[in-house]
Amino acid sequence: MPLNRVTLLSLFAVAALAGCSSKDASTDAASPASQTPSAQSASCDAKAVQALIGKTIDPTLAEQARRDAGASVARVLRPHQPITMEYNSQRLNIDVDDHQVVQQVNCG
Repeated sequence: MPLNRVTLLSLFAVAALAGCSSKDASTDAASPASQTPSAQSASCDAKAVQALIGKTIDPTLAEQARRDAGASVARVLRPHQPITMEYNSQRLNIDVDDHQVVQQVNCG
């Protein structure tokens, strides 16, 4: 039995909406979903990791900074990289230059 036009359009709409619900967390050092509830309620303290400025970032250092700041997640922000702009008080942002040297750390 062939699909009618309305059924076909409905299936297409569902498939399109399903694609909108995916999440890309490739720049996060840790995903909130993998954290315990107590870790999710933590608040980030960027003052605790100001010594990171001037150091070359790597995944191990980013994870250590996340823990030291008490953040649930950390992300390394590279030059010209598109980023989301929503505020997240539990996230540590690590801004680096083209040579992966930390220029600034902040929460949000």
